[in-house]
Amino acid sequence: MEVEQLKRKLRELKKSEKRIRFNYGSTSSSMKYIWDDYFSTKSSNELTVKYPLWKLIELKEQELEEVLEEYFYKVYFQHCRENGLNFHDIYDVEVLSVFGLDPGAGMEDIKRRFRELAKKYHPDHGGDNDKMIELIDAYNKLINKE
Repeated sequence: MEVEQLKRKLRELKKSEKRIRFNYGSTSSSMKYIWDDYFSTKSSNELTVKYPLWKLIELKEQELEEVLEEYFYKVYFQHCRENGLNFHDIYDVEVLSVFGLDPGAGMEDIKRRFRELAKKYHPDHGGDNDKMIELIDAYNKLINKE
């Protein structure tokens, strides 16, 4: 995908987020776009976003689709949270990423992956104590829907 085409697509994504989360209304200073954490059309912001422009350009079509899927899961998750909706099968994608899981992962996937990683990182088996604590915190957030 060429740079200008990608920039247009990214701008459209931000407009879509505005429609979904803010209904074209003005955003208050406390309401930040998820887009601002994920993307940028300027090279000066490349260290502050998850997917800088140069990285997106290098992605294959399937990989780009996965990035966009992750982004929209996060947008809808935030929209639900902001509107007091509690969906039991939607989990925070940032927390899921600790487990290396896709945004559409279910509770069984989370439990299975937690057990796998717990075996790997448990300090009693030569694992990393800090990583184990991070896993437990992430697991508790997913289980308790914090």
